[in-house]
Amino acid sequence: MVEKLEYAGYPNNYRISAGNLEAIVTADYGPRVIRFGFKGGPNELGELPHLSMDTPYGQWRIRGGHRLWHAPEASPRSYIPDNEPLEVEIEGDSVRVTAPVEVATGIRKSMRLIPGENYIDVEHALTNAGLWPVELAPWAITIMAAGGTAIIQQAVDRDPANLLPNRLLRLWPYTDLRDPRIVLGTDLVQLRQDSSASGPTKLGLNNDSGWAAYYNRRNGEGHLFIKRFTIEPLVVYPDNGCTVESYTNPEFLELESLGPLVLLEPGEATYHVERWYLMGGVSLDLDDEDALMQDLTDLLECTTDPD
Repeated sequence: MVEKLEYAGYPNNYRISAGNLEAIVTADYGPRVIRFGFKGGPNELGELPHLSMDTPYGQWRIRGGHRLWHAPEASPRSYIPDNEPLEVEIEGDSVRVTAPVEVATGIRKSMRLIPGENYIDVEHALTNAGLWPVELAPWAITIMAAGGTAIIQQAVDRDPANLLPNRLLRLWPYTDLRDPRIVLGTDLVQLRQDSSASGPTKLGLNNDSGWAAYYNRRNGEGHLFIKRFTIEPLVVYPDNGCTVESYTNPEFLELESLGPLVLLEPGEATYHVERWYLMGGVSLDLDDEDALMQDLTDLLECTTDPD
């Protein structure tokens, strides 16, 4: 059942459950998922009520949690405030929240949370409510609780008969590959959140396995958050081909997946679905990539891509 409740000082929030998992989406601003975790456990998502920035459209508040943007990033377009109340539709055991149309872009954002047996699907939708076509891609951004490590698999094709490059590593102007938060491995890339670090860093990859993970210790126990999504072949992805990106600074880490770039005609919508899993009691050796890859392979067998 969908339960309405107060959370973090806001009255209009909706909780859905899937087994021992719960997620809370707010209708007071957003669309944002503001909590995801085990029932009675800590929030796996970062909460950042103190961070904000001024834009030509008003104050944009990062807030934390999970949000929906449209790529590619641009300022101030990406930072249009999302502080207005949302429409709410409860459909059985799922809930959809829809924001007002962004006046500056003509885009309307919505999220639908759908519980499964041991996961929660987050369906993202961008609708062009404007008068002309817009090229964009759905961009699902999850702010994780501090102190953990993002784990992203590189493109999996290692056929030596393939004479052309097939793995992308995209770097932002402020990315320094000497940064100790970045660990480049044979199959995996890790990005560690470190509160003592100086400044931000970000990476993007053409991940084609359709998953990204975040490992963190919560109350002395290893928790592994996994988001799964569908990768479409033979289409163009934003940011020069990125399907997964991760950004971190001394306060938080973002684990991001992207949909394909589309030319969205007036009245059309594009969708991007993530399937969220959370596993407790997980012990991973981040310094031994062979063991880490084997452990992740075993754990991923308990997950599936969104339909």
